[in-house]
Amino acid sequence: MKITPQVDQKMGATVTEFDVETLSTSDALRLKDAIYQEKLLILKDQHLSPQQFIALGKALGTIEVYYEPMYHHPDHEEIFVSSSTPESTQQVGVPKTGAFWHADYSFMPRPFGITMTYPQVVPRTNRGTHYIDMGKVFAGLPEELRSVARATKGLHSARRYFKIRPSDVYRPICELVDEIEKKTPPVMHPTVFVHPVTGEEVLYVSEALTCELHDQHGRALEDDSLHQLLEASGQLDTTFSDEHIHTQTFTEGDLLIWDNRSLVHRALHSPTPEPSTSYRVTVHDDHAFYGPTT
Repeated sequence: MKITPQVDQKMGATVTEFDVETLSTSDALRLKDAIYQEKLLILKDQHLSPQQFIALGKALGTIEVYYEPMYHHPDHEEIFVSSSTPESTQQVGVPKTGAFWHADYSFMPRPFGITMTYPQVVPRTNRGTHYIDMGKVFAGLPEELRSVARATKGLHSARRYFKIRPSDVYRPICELVDEIEKKTPPVMHPTVFVHPVTGEEVLYVSEALTCELHDQHGRALEDDSLHQLLEASGQLDTTFSDEHIHTQTFTEGDLLIWDNRSLVHRALHSPTPEPSTSYRVTVHDDHAFYGPTT
């Protein structure tokens, strides 16, 4: 297994000569260390069965099964499916997921540390994912904003981007909203935390899932601090040209793994209909999601 940093990019490293069938315990530890240090890995020339993809997830930690069954692979619930490619007359998975800035599962009490995405049907155009390193963002903030972030917590909720299910057709919207609030009630996370492995301070806000900031007394801030943090991170740049944004393209056989603590991401979807399918496995590693708050 060879790990080579992407020296001409903002982040990431490529991994070559990787074989999940011969993955040793020491190789798995080396791979995890690279995830934390490089933030994003692109494993090249991977041709895995669903079972092998799941095995890789288990080698890195404990797999989190997504809470909504409509996203599940029909034979392997551990695999989350994003797909605009119907199989015969049945839609498998959910189309056009993740087209907004977010960290996976930040709307849950216990997010996971590692995300793995394995494209199955690769579109010819607009294939890729945008990433922002929120550790680097925090390090570059003006001291005033850093102080605000350190003194607050963020309220996270899935309510804005909940995908309507086929079974929701004709339901009153008030019933659906009530169900969303019961199934995934808003949760609080520190606006800044210490990464439990690297010790880096990470800004933990996203355009899609962070609704508001609260002070140490639990009161919502009435200023534009959240907007300022999102703007400083590049998440409000609709041109995707902000200096913090890294766009990772991929080809058939690539498997992407990233540090879900440090990065927010946004899927790049084609504006025109084009077949696209991707598998995702999400993993709790051996550490608490975040270390001490700052």
